[in-house]
Amino acid sequence: MTGMVFRSEEMCLVQLFLQSGSEYDCISELGELGLVEFRDLNPSVSSFQRRFASEIKRCDEMERILESELLLQTTGLLQLLCCSSIIQNEAGVVSGVQEQLQRLEMELCEVAKNKEKLQRNLRELTEYTHMLKITRTFIHSRSRVSIVPFYLFSSPGCSFISGLIQRVKVEAFERMLWRVCKGYTILSYTEVDESLADLDTGEIGKSVVFLISFWGDQIRQKVQKICDCYHCHLYPHPENDDERADVLDSLRIRIQDLNNVGQDDYLRQVLQKAAESAYSWVVQVKKMKAIYHILNLCSFDVTNKCLIAEVWCPVSDLTNLRGALEEGSRKGDATVPSFVNRIPSSDTPPTLLRTNKFTSGFQSIVEAYGVGDYREVSPAPYTIITFPFLFAVMFGDLGHGTVMSLFALWMVLMEKKQKKKRSGNEIWATFFSGRYIILMMGLFSIYTGLIYNDCFSKSLNIFGSGWSIKPMFANQHWTNKTVQSNSLLTLDPNVSGVFSGPYPFGIDPIWNMAVNRLSFLNSYKMKMSVIIGVIHMSFGVVLSVFNHLHFQQKFSVYLVFLPELLFLLCLFGYLVFMIVYKWLVFSARESSQAPSILIHFINMFVMQGNDITPLYPGQTGLQIFLLVVAMVSVPMLLLGKPLYLHWLYRGGKALRRRRVSFDFADVLLHQAIHTIEFCLGCISNTASYLRLWALSLAHAQLSEVLWAMVMRLGLRITTKVGVVFLVPVFGLFATLTVSILLVMEGLSAFLHALRLHW
Repeated sequence: MTGMVFRSEEMCLVQLFLQSGSEYDCISELGELGLVEFRDLNPSVSSFQRRFASEIKRCDEMERILESELLLQTTGLLQLLCCSSIIQNEAGVVSGVQEQLQRLEMELCEVAKNKEKLQRNLRELTEYTHMLKITRTFIHSRSRVSIVPFYLFSSPGCSFISGLIQRVKVEAFERMLWRVCKGYTILSYTEVDESLADLDTGEIGKSVVFLISFWGDQIRQKVQKICDCYHCHLYPHPENDDERADVLDSLRIRIQDLNNVGQDDYLRQVLQKAAESAYSWVVQVKKMKAIYHILNLCSFDVTNKCLIAEVWCPVSDLTNLRGALEEGSRKGDATVPSFVNRIPSSDTPPTLLRTNKFTSGFQSIVEAYGVGDYREVSPAPYTIITFPFLFAVMFGDLGHGTVMSLFALWMVLMEKKQKKKRSGNEIWATFFSGRYIILMMGLFSIYTGLIYNDCFSKSLNIFGSGWSIKPMFANQHWTNKTVQSNSLLTLDPNVSGVFSGPYPFGIDPIWNMAVNRLSFLNSYKMKMSVIIGVIHMSFGVVLSVFNHLHFQQKFSVYLVFLPELLFLLCLFGYLVFMIVYKWLVFSARESSQAPSILIHFINMFVMQGNDITPLYPGQTGLQIFLLVVAMVSVPMLLLGKPLYLHWLYRGGKALRRRRVSFDFADVLLHQAIHTIEFCLGCISNTASYLRLWALSLAHAQLSEVLWAMVMRLGLRITTKVGVVFLVPVFGLFATLTVSILLVMEGLSAFLHALRLHW
């Protein structure tokens, strides 16, 4: 099992013979285990002509019903249900489930139509009520629009048409009446105080109540046609006040009855009943559809009584595969059990890397660049350490790392409850799926924060500083006058007793007070980034040895791995050597005479440097030797493997016996691309690792600015009011810390760590 963690699974091609009547159950059992990958044995047959196309069509119809707008109303109810078990599929339940779903859809459609009809009736009654109340004022008082006196309304033969129209159509409606009816109508209208819902669309808007008085049937026909063109809602107009009062009472009773009708309650009961089975239906339909898709990949034997399938399966799971087929045959009541036949194949199997809830996130990071070849070494186990470490180098802060770790630990401890909730928030789902990555990043950030001695931009003096100012006074380097007359003083480590030794763990807290703190950290973190980058790249090159040996390509160890390692170490490994050598050899007293490493590294390529102080004796000769070795490694890396394979194919017998075709131009082109990418990548990637230095300084400076501009303001107030003022200041500080330093800076460091791992 240990080898499975560090390398993809060994796969084999297996032929399955599924007996008629049990094929559905066998595929169902295999799907539950998730052990195999099916091959398509009918590539030339279209999806519409395959044997189980009709079953898939029925499943599509059931999915349509389940995903319809009516059943989507059950979403809120489904979230309240906790399905402890999922109903297993059987081939015979397709028709039953489909009939139930169609019956449910018809019932829901009928309920929805009735509800819409009741709502429309309620809107009509509401409009009619407003119309009666407003038109009463037209009869008993003068209209604010019409200048015709009241007695004309009550003249013999006068008729009325009343209703409602949208506010935006009133002016055009009035002009059309005047032009068509030649002034033989009287229009009175008033806007309704409250907004009303439209009868057809349900949209809220302003409406106007109108009353049209006229004489004659011909005018009546013209007025009605105009009202129809402008989509007016017409209602009967009572002849007298008594009739109006009776109609209003009747409307009030009908509105009250409609409000009391429990249509929503009935709809909720129907949805509740549907919700009790909807989740299992969704699972059943999706599972049935997937099984029939798999069955369409299989082929039948000549008797059409046995279904043949070909699958890729891990070698270690062949026993479980046989057990699943036996269980499926037992459920399907097959007279002849299904069986397995392992067959040889020259095709490249798919890559299978087993993961658990801890390693799945890191495997996703690796697969973001692509899936490795079959049986290659998996970089995911090493990414568990290197990824959070490189992140922490850029994010190193004890306080921020602690907050991040506590947040991730809370997600880990609450993972069972969170999985049951099934939140639809995509951002939260992303954080939750990477909870173990965040936890590791937080823990590593605590470690690097202790190394940097940074906690919300403040240093921790745990062990006591290794610097002391007493020897400066004791040796008469400083006097009271020196302290009074100088705003800045420099501690000289060459004076005995000033520097007693390095801080036991991390950076000495006295550097937090130093004016040249940024210069010191610049040099420290820049060199640290180069060292980490070269070690990381070298480790990646070393991992390729295990692939060469596993695939029995021993020649690649000498013709690919060795030139790559020599090129990397002779140039950038030597740069790391100079950094460490300068740290160890030159003391504080000799630091002023220490030569520049960067100048020496540049002179190494131009083969100069006799006019500057050497770093160590014999430096020029060693640098020339390393440069020559690195330059020789390039043509060796470019031509070694293609020429060896060409010789092996032309003169050797190994490839001939295997009947392997060989294209020298193709191999040479591939190796040329690899050589250019590797050599240029060594240079650009080494410079790219300097982002560790840049982002680390940026994070520290942002943290320091946030403390100085926010938190320090609250701490400076020493009166009693300062305690009250400190509460909102701390709230602002915490909000900015989480939003800027934890979320934005954390995301930036995460993306840069992804880039470095690529």
